[in-house]
Parts: sequence; C-alpha cells; structure tokens
Amino acid sequence: QVQLVESGGGLVQPGGSLRLSCAASGFGFTFYRYTMTWYRQAPGKERELVAEITTGAGSTYYADSVKGRFAISRDNAKNTAYLQMNSVRPEDTAVYYCNARKLTNDYWGQGTQVTVSS
Repeated sequence: QVQLVESGGGLVQPGGSLRLSCAASGFGFTFYRYTMTWYRQAPGKERELVAEITTGAGSTYYADSVKGRFAISRDNAKNTAYLQMNSVRPEDTAVYYCNARKLTNDYWGQGTQVTVSS
C-alpha cells in the first residue's frame, strides 16, 4: 500500500519561509516514475494546484499566485518531494496536500496545515 506523508507545516509570519516535505513509501512503489504535485485548500475554497514536478528531467509548473516565491523539487533517492515556500503571505494559509500520479494510479497524503499570520 502506498503512503504519502506530508510534514513541515506550521505557523509562519508573513514574509517568512517554510519547507514542506512529502515522503512516499510502499512495497514496489517506483517514486521516480510518478509526477508529484502539491495542492492546497483554504477554508471555504476549492482545492487548487500549487506546483508540479514531472519525472525524468523534472520539469516544473507553478500556479501564478506562487510563481517566483515557491519552489518544488524532488529527491528520487529519498522518495521525497519538497515545496520550499518563501515570502509567504496570509493568503497562502491552507492545508497543503501532496499527490503522486502515474497513468491511472493516483495517491494523496493526509495534508499539513500552513498558517501565515503575525
């Protein structure tokens, strides 16, 4: 069974930084073959895609709202994806979810809360 476990969330002041991690595990799980995506969901809002990194060369995509502030990366040796969040804003407050996707295989983590407040 595949498990994705997010960590690194918490309370951070506006303008601060935070790094989220998504550790994947599971018998036979080939992490390097999966596109990894971070989503977030704020209270009363729909879940939205934040950043994505593909397999192979690791092409990245960012939502306009986080472009230039957030950076997604992956370490295939550690089966872990990261989201470096810089210059955070109150509107970045949300539960952040990690997703692993390959063809029809789709896995989600349980989420980690990020709160940006002074």
